[in-house]
Amino acid sequence: MNKQRLHLKAPDNWVNDPNGFIFYKGYYHLFYQYFPYGPRWGTMHWGHAVSKDLVNWEHRGLALYPSRKEDRNGCFSGSAVESNGKMYLFYTGVRYEAVDPSDPHLCLDDQFESSQLVISSDDGFSFDNEHGKKVIIPPLCNPAEGDRTHTRDPKIWKGKDGWYLILGSTVGREFGEVLIYHSTDLDKWDYVSKTFKGPEYGWMWECPDYFETENGGLLFISAMGLLNNGEKEKNQSIWFRAQFDEENRDLKISDEYWFIDYGMDLYAPQTTLDEEGRRTMTAWMRMPEVTEDKWIGMFCSPRIVEIKDGHAFFHLHPNIRKAYSQKVKNVNTDMDEGYMAVFSLEEGESADIGGFVIKKKNNRIYTDRTAVFPNTEGAHLYSETPELKYGCRIEAIVEKHLIEVFINDGEYVISNVVYGLKDYFSAEHMSGDAVFYMPDKM
Repeated sequence: MNKQRLHLKAPDNWVNDPNGFIFYKGYYHLFYQYFPYGPRWGTMHWGHAVSKDLVNWEHRGLALYPSRKEDRNGCFSGSAVESNGKMYLFYTGVRYEAVDPSDPHLCLDDQFESSQLVISSDDGFSFDNEHGKKVIIPPLCNPAEGDRTHTRDPKIWKGKDGWYLILGSTVGREFGEVLIYHSTDLDKWDYVSKTFKGPEYGWMWECPDYFETENGGLLFISAMGLLNNGEKEKNQSIWFRAQFDEENRDLKISDEYWFIDYGMDLYAPQTTLDEEGRRTMTAWMRMPEVTEDKWIGMFCSPRIVEIKDGHAFFHLHPNIRKAYSQKVKNVNTDMDEGYMAVFSLEEGESADIGGFVIKKKNNRIYTDRTAVFPNTEGAHLYSETPELKYGCRIEAIVEKHLIEVFINDGEYVISNVVYGLKDYFSAEHMSGDAVFYMPDKM
């Protein structure tokens, strides 16, 4: 089996969205969008990885693959729940109506339809792809309910009077919306309501995730076409303050939104409850180029989501922080192993991590990866946070292809994919000292 530590990466070829993230029968299960035939996007399958602690991972091969008419061109994103001891995976199946004659893994001119399906397992490892799938929501025929093509990514939660399912969709392909369904048995689903904002919030809302915390509800959305600033990645993941009124089955969301991660590489986040009941998130880190080992796509470090003073914090998960336990004097070590650098910045100070620069200016954190990222057209080379409120303590998780900058224990996070990172840490523009930690040994 393919084993990995800390940052879960593609076992080979291509991965994107995390799916079916759940703690079930003693294991964290993370399924993911996977194209097993090459390092490129194509007909989606679900890969499968498991962990006891969110630190040590083992890839377990394919969980879902196309096997019936409704998903013959891909098993797309979805989620997992447990009920009566069984694991249920909900996902979007895609059927192309016009296949690209030059590439059977692509369709022509958005000519496809989407269905929502479910499959169950008694152990979380075995799935009957040939006979165990069922369509729960067929392609939508009424445009007033949702788009027949661009409706996808079911996420499930349990309410007081049954189960709720939220889907991403679009209104006339002009602005995004979410659709909400209700069920008492995870089998028959009834449409109950929808929520949308307007064209300035993106034309399509993917990967919706609604959940409640001790201090209020949040809605995560991956909004397509959100940005219009000339950069390549126009699709971005954002969060809204939200509240679901179960009595009226109505979801209300704030007008204002915030980015889930200010590095602009993170996309399609999904949350679950960890073993201790904490709301835990992971997400896909978008990569522009295939690595030297012929894989592309990885996932961010798991993060605890908490609302404090009306703001969503994304704390580094305690299991990950605990794993970086060996204090060392320098970072002249194997970059594949990675390290954590802990330091503080005063106004105007900066740190250079192998060519990746972190700077504090105007009470914000800025990053510059021009020296360690392909400078292609539309590349996002510079990142910045909003103004800080809680000081400027940095925890930087550094590895060969990813740097995650946690500011003030997750007040804001900047996660940036990197290529060609050098093996040094320069603190000549810092007044304080950095402390370095290597991961513990297995």
